[in-house]
Amino acid sequence: MASSIEYLEFVLDLLQDVPAVTHKKMMGEYLLYSGGILFGGVYDDRFLLKDTPAARKAFLQLELPYVGAKPMVLVDIEDTAAIAEVIAAMLPELPSPKKR
Repeated sequence: MASSIEYLEFVLDLLQDVPAVTHKKMMGEYLLYSGGILFGGVYDDRFLLKDTPAARKAFLQLELPYVGAKPMVLVDIEDTAAIAEVIAAMLPELPSPKKR
């Protein structure tokens, strides 16, 4: 099941305090980036973050974005400031974008 544009817009509103957020549509779902670093996505109308120590500290529930994928952390709050804090803590834990 593909994610709806309405749910993406809802998630982008939650990310209003995160700097330089962009998204890319990929096979009916949406990948989320901050400053070019992939930190999460919208999968089947669920807001998921990459599984990092900072994300696990903030959110407990792991879910599979799709069959065969690595587990990701489900965001289960609507507090924009708290979400921004978690993502700011996650970014140094994630790989930098590859140079082309």
